Amino acid sequence: MSKRIGTLAWILLPFVAAWVGAQFPAKAYFAELIKPDWAPPAWLFAPVWTTLFLCMGIAAALVWRKGGWAVAAVRRALILFVVQLVFNAMWSWIFFGNRQTGWAMLEIIVLWALILATLLAFWRVQRAAGMLLVPYLVWVSFASALNHAIWRLNG
Repeated sequence: MSKRIGTLAWILLPFVAAWVGAQFPAKAYFAELIKPDWAPPAWLFAPVWTTLFLCMGIAAALVWRKGGWAVAAVRRALILFVVQLVFNAMWSWIFFGNRQTGWAMLEIIVLWALILATLLAFWRVQRAAGMLLVPYLVWVSFASALNHAIWRLNG
């Protein structure tokens, strides 16, 4: 795979996870849930996630450009990246698709750990790539607290 095509593929890959996650009717279900007073308005999620997915893609592309699959540290970092993307998409399936807020809480804890591991792996390969994942980790930390509150409020 050429460097240019690989770079573009890594930038677009998070949007594939976003598309998978968007296959569930989130708007109606989220509106009917009891949420804490500090929950952000529903309209905020799309622009935040779009920005985060773009940052994730740029970060992965920066790592990819440090040697692709031929470099062990790059390969490990990108495998972690793909695994955390799978867990990112799975959260939507669990929370919105199956309406299992408790299971989603457990899953988001695993997702958070995978994001941290990916951030650290990216940081070792390309510091800027690691820094681009910091907002993602912060948002998922907030989303974890929100998931927990929704789970507790809705039984």
